[in-house]
Amino acid sequence: MTPPPPTTLSRPSLPPMSAAAAPRLRNSAATPAAAARGVRWHGVGTDSRRQRRRRPGRCWAAVVEGETGAQEADGVLLPKEGGEAAADGTAKYDWQEEWYPLYLTKEVPDDAALPLTVFDRQLVLYRDADGVLRCHEDRCPHRLAKLSEGQLVDGKLECLYHGWQFDGQGKCIKIPQLPDGAKIPRNACARNYEVRDSQGVVWVWMSPSQPPDAKKLPFFEPYARPGFTDLSTVHELPYDHSILLENLMDPAHVPISHDRTDWTAKREDAQPLAFDVAERTARGFAGHWWRERSPHLRNALRFEAPCVLTNTLEYTDKDGKEQCFSAHFLCRPAGQGKAMLLVRFGSTATSPLTKIVPSWYLHQNASKVFEQDMGFLSSQNEVLMKEKVPTKELYLNLRSSDTWVAEYRRWMDRAGHGMPYYFGHSTLKAPALPAVVEQAPAGAVAGISASFPAKGGIGTQHAPNPTNRYFRHVVHCKGCRETVHKYTALKNAFVVLAAVAAAAAVLAATRQWKAVLLVSAAVLAAASYACGSVVSLITTNFIRTHRRL
Repeated sequence: MTPPPPTTLSRPSLPPMSAAAAPRLRNSAATPAAAARGVRWHGVGTDSRRQRRRRPGRCWAAVVEGETGAQEADGVLLPKEGGEAAADGTAKYDWQEEWYPLYLTKEVPDDAALPLTVFDRQLVLYRDADGVLRCHEDRCPHRLAKLSEGQLVDGKLECLYHGWQFDGQGKCIKIPQLPDGAKIPRNACARNYEVRDSQGVVWVWMSPSQPPDAKKLPFFEPYARPGFTDLSTVHELPYDHSILLENLMDPAHVPISHDRTDWTAKREDAQPLAFDVAERTARGFAGHWWRERSPHLRNALRFEAPCVLTNTLEYTDKDGKEQCFSAHFLCRPAGQGKAMLLVRFGSTATSPLTKIVPSWYLHQNASKVFEQDMGFLSSQNEVLMKEKVPTKELYLNLRSSDTWVAEYRRWMDRAGHGMPYYFGHSTLKAPALPAVVEQAPAGAVAGISASFPAKGGIGTQHAPNPTNRYFRHVVHCKGCRETVHKYTALKNAFVVLAAVAAAAAVLAATRQWKAVLLVSAAVLAAASYACGSVVSLITTNFIRTHRRL
């Protein structure tokens, strides 16, 4: 929950990076002089192609952004390059030698395998018989069937195709088709991945050759403070993780996109922002930002490779007590045009509302926020994939709002060579292969799914659709699933009782009993409607009124 407005605030210190990044920190500020420095292009084309794109009569953001005229002199637009960000060049970076957030620990099922992806690498996560988290490549070595389609048998992962079973290390321990006494082939094993449970999050180390580097495992200091509580949710989103991160480090959009979602977002509060970039490394950047109308409230922001964004506000409340509010966004790349977000809002200040408002209501409100952004972020993803040019050719970045966005895309210029694909400020590397559409519905299931709202009804479990709230959040949240099942059962029970009461009223011998039974039927029908409304609130997408047909 958002903390109450603070009374006084000292300049916050930046939350620490992981130990692996700390020795390489440097203080710097963006300077226009770096615009003249050379940059490398990957898969973009020659300068002549860029000139052909800028046809007369068309407004190109890159032309305006790159010009050295009155606009740039006035400090309105960001310069082409970002000082030391461009001077650093391409430092050593390998996307596989990193920890990625897979899931919230509390949401990992005890009795089923969980399919997950990091970039385009498919994984399966599950708990063995002792409750220990295990992770393998989601591929049976026999005929390439997905192991996540199988089941857990005595803590062993069984392939649904032919019943091969694998232990926690990925070693095959049972092949039903082998004759008695025959040995299981040594290479009949699934690739194993190291996982760690840290501060309520399951992390996976992706390198097949390098041992896990514990220094790179993110640690969030606020969660170690006494009395620190958080609201954590999981959301699957239909656009690239870089666009998600870009959106999350953009406070300028909040008053407009999320107007009146809660009391902290109002259109009239849209205003210029100020930024202080304090650190740039091969593993990210950090600094402070604040609103022009409240310069005393300085937020500390840090991005750390590969996909962790932290925004922290430390303040003194009206009673003179030091408080901390922190938002952690763990954005896992889940394939082309897909991302998985683990969002954690935490605070040392406890709001009375958290004791009154049920968690499912807070979760649906968080889902609503992502649905408010989904339309334009998905379209942004489409444009980047279609145009296949760096963002400086497309974005018109403002000094007063887009500093973090520009920093992030310039970080990709420095580290993108070590990623499967990326879109940087000045460089890019397009995906080598087109996106693979997984788990597509077929035959009768597709027809049924198209006929029912995706709220866990008939057939919808077999046709995942990340644009729908049920598949984007509810399937990943035990609390919301249990609430949906409970209120659905109550709704059905109230419907039956209301029908019984109405039938009894028809058969009642006296007017008094008829009246009592009819009132009871009406109350039960209202209760059924209320339960249905709760289910609808949890599972139905938010739609802006000005777009409703």
